[in-house]
Amino acid sequence: LRVGMTTPPYVRDQLDGLAVALRHPQVYAFLHVPVQSGSDNVLGRQGMNREYDVAHFREVADGLRVRVPEVSLMTDIICGFPGESENDFQETFDLVENYAFGLLNISQFYARPGTPAAKMRPRVPTATVKARSRRLTALSATFRPYDGLVGSVKSCSSCAEIADGGRRLVAHTASYVKVLVAFDEALI
Repeated sequence: LRVGMTTPPYVRDQLDGLAVALRHPQVYAFLHVPVQSGSDNVLGRQGMNREYDVAHFREVADGLRVRVPEVSLMTDIICGFPGESENDFQETFDLVENYAFGLLNISQFYARPGTPAAKMRPRVPTATVKARSRRLTALSATFRPYDGLVGSVKSCSSCAEIADGGRRLVAHTASYVKVLVAFDEALI
């Protein structure tokens, strides 16, 4: 079982129970906790209007890492939200660098028609948004979250998903790390 996604307000008071669940042998030690930005200015009422701030995100991420040391955390970042300054972006960059997420969704802000954000100003220039996205992508490429697994033997589970043109079986470790195994029909 893989627990899906949550945001800090919904789990801050549930970390002990969530940790128990994530340590269960039939549950992946994985959680997707979108932070969206590492800047309280962007997350706050004048920006995304989130119900949490960076400290809440850190409380959840750090709390889970203490309670479930093998947990894999995934997050989402939106580059170029209206009003995002260079300092705001740097705070996001620093947060991502600090946590070195093994799984990271990086998006560029898109003004969906009819949403409050579509009317917000000032807009971040497209070239700046793209440059910020590239900087985060380059940073994430330096992370080596799985180096400690090289040469180890781990129990994995698979739902018979095939990859690489049918040459590999997709499996996951207990921490939801994707493993590609040479395909052998006897493994299914």
